[in-house]
Amino acid sequence: MATAENKPQTSNQNSDVTAVVAKLSERFQDRCSTSKALREQHGHTTTWLKNQPPDAVVFAQSTEEVAEIVRLCAAHKVPIIPFGTGSSLEGHVNAPLGGVSIDLSRMNNILEVNPEDLDCRVEAGVTRKQLNSYIRDTGLFFPIDPGADASIGGMAATRASGTNAVRYGTMKDAVLGLTVVTPDGRIIRTGGRAKKSSAGYDLTRLYVGSEGTLGVITELTVRLHGQPEAISGGVCPFPDVTAACNAVIATIQMGIPVARIELLDSLQVRACNTYSKLDLAETPTLFLEFHGSDAGVREQSEMFSAIAEEYGGGPFQWATAAEERTKLWTARHDAYWAGKTLNPDAEIMVTDVCVPISRLAECVTLTAEDIQAEGFLAPIVGHVGDGNFHVQILVDLNDPEEVRKTEAFVERLSLRAIDMGGTCTGEHGVGQGKQKYLRREHGEALDVMRAVKQALDPDNVMNPGKILPQS
Repeated sequence: MATAENKPQTSNQNSDVTAVVAKLSERFQDRCSTSKALREQHGHTTTWLKNQPPDAVVFAQSTEEVAEIVRLCAAHKVPIIPFGTGSSLEGHVNAPLGGVSIDLSRMNNILEVNPEDLDCRVEAGVTRKQLNSYIRDTGLFFPIDPGADASIGGMAATRASGTNAVRYGTMKDAVLGLTVVTPDGRIIRTGGRAKKSSAGYDLTRLYVGSEGTLGVITELTVRLHGQPEAISGGVCPFPDVTAACNAVIATIQMGIPVARIELLDSLQVRACNTYSKLDLAETPTLFLEFHGSDAGVREQSEMFSAIAEEYGGGPFQWATAAEERTKLWTARHDAYWAGKTLNPDAEIMVTDVCVPISRLAECVTLTAEDIQAEGFLAPIVGHVGDGNFHVQILVDLNDPEEVRKTEAFVERLSLRAIDMGGTCTGEHGVGQGKQKYLRREHGEALDVMRAVKQALDPDNVMNPGKILPQS
């Protein structure tokens, strides 16, 4: 039986929701909760969007249990919201229409590792750090690194990427196959372990990036890579963001196989110095890392140093010791929390865009000018090796005018990127926050997306209110 805390206390008074939650409580006992705190945790977003909790949270432990939950919800047309670790940034786990959050965190088994074929099969709740710790002794690693210790299933659902994307690609490149529970509760498998296939529609790519709107991802087969023989990296200061971005463009266009190349503007460097106890010069700075042989990484570093000097940057300070590199990349991953130190009383509105590499300097420079004109406290940081950058705007949510100005800035930034041939979101996903820009970005293709959603989920039970705008 459910505990007193877990007795159905749904925020949605719909009788179907109440009946479904009652059945789930009876079936899953203490793995089904309606406590306010837990529901709000599962509606949590690490940005400024309003918390919209589900009516209940169920902790699934197998694909079959997920299918059981989905069939029950689908029969009553109750919304289903898949939940991994809750680290997404655009309201993906909110429940605007109520419903049931399916928490996959207990589905965290690594099912199969195939070192000879450079792949493995995992449950959706396995996190990237857990996977890399498990396979370390095989000489392999999983390279997709969005910063947060996100679940592999959630990373696939949002088509995540991160600091290594410039060399190793994004989740669309990493996923070979999926197990998915469809909106009507069927269990299907897409793709496989073969490195290529021309057999039918590529359903794997359809589900990667679908943000839980077409089904619940429960298992994944992903590519692994060999751990590099040598790793070299470091930091390189520049006089301004334009020079830093131009150095990035030249590096990519020359074909230097850089593994990571990250931009921090002067404000972000100041925040990281405070939060992560660094002592970098407070000027736009690139963090870099090279993977390969000893001779290879040395050559790559020297080639980059020459490029940096050409654009007024340098000196490039190498960090060859593992502990030095770890400190730098930990600071980079903690950029969000570092930004909070700039104004602890404000909330951070995080947004990202991505543009063709040739337009990167122009887009970042115009964005920096826009920030200065508005008087925002808003550091810029980004995975600039693939044209992707982020802006973290510190905003007082109790000031309607400041909120309005921030929303207008995000719109200008998103449309600027789209008009440059880019996208309104390079890796955060659409969720609730970027829906209104999809028509501008995709045109008539948005109607095809709607048709796919309607065909696979006619009752709109899978994560409703995400990706596709209402009109």
